[in-house]
Amino acid sequence: MGVYVHFTDDQKCRANNVDLVDFLQRHGEKLLPSGRDKRLASDHSITIRGNEWYDHSAEKGGYAIDFVRQFYGLSFPEAVTMLLGGEQGESYRPVSQKIQETKKTFSLPRPHSDMRRVYAYLVKTRCIDREVVNYFAKAKLLYESCERSKDGAKEYHNAVFVGVDETGTARHAHKRGLYTEGVSFKGNVDGSDPQYSFHWIGKSGHLYVFEAPVDMLSYITLCPKDWQRHSYVALCGVGCQAMMWMLEQCPYISHVSFCLDNDEAGHKASERLKNQLAEKGYAYERRISQGKDWNDDLVCMTQQKQGGFEMRMA
Repeated sequence: MGVYVHFTDDQKCRANNVDLVDFLQRHGEKLLPSGRDKRLASDHSITIRGNEWYDHSAEKGGYAIDFVRQFYGLSFPEAVTMLLGGEQGESYRPVSQKIQETKKTFSLPRPHSDMRRVYAYLVKTRCIDREVVNYFAKAKLLYESCERSKDGAKEYHNAVFVGVDETGTARHAHKRGLYTEGVSFKGNVDGSDPQYSFHWIGKSGHLYVFEAPVDMLSYITLCPKDWQRHSYVALCGVGCQAMMWMLEQCPYISHVSFCLDNDEAGHKASERLKNQLAEKGYAYERRISQGKDWNDDLVCMTQQKQGGFEMRMA
């Protein structure tokens, strides 16, 4: 039996009242004008207005919570948590808010003096190859941040995965909490441009697409042979913008491997992304991990190897 999560009526009301246009744009989804509504670029049958949505092909709709549950394949508690901004208390703009908000200027989080926690988390806990971590750290695409809470009482350390534009200028950053107990924070830095999310551009014609940076680095660890030749992108969500930007920047890419999570949300997102390529002449495939994601596979394989080594030593 799953753990019961209680939300107050106020929390549920606020979650259901989130402006879905604002929410989806901040998660990398492209929206198209459609009269008074917005239409999802990745699924033209779905229209959005404020906190309401309607799927014209399925002839059903509703409010924000039901949309997030269906679109991302989440449970009710997961959907409410996502809409309310997660552990850090980030809030999305409610539909009733009339004051026009100015877009926040992007800036990278303040770096820490060293990367000890990043290496401990990624190498020891997540089992990612140290040389892979070294490579991205030396390329200035990965570092450790140190930020204080608003009241100054707490200090937060995160792994920061940096996404750069055509000139090498940082335009996107994804933070992952470095804590092994409880629910760690993960999310994109305010003002991040979703098309420049964490990526690597190689010279071959193959692009690998992931949901999260940790899964991208895990896959590289699992399949290290000549990995720098290929291109990789972590969507930091399930929007199509970063993948499409990579294809625009690299016209020599002809084959796309979708390596999203092995769950309902990952399968749905893969289908939507495939539809983006259907008429563009790309060859594509779905690569599915044995566990929920590629890091699960990497951790499991590492533990099995260590178990076998311990047996031989005994």
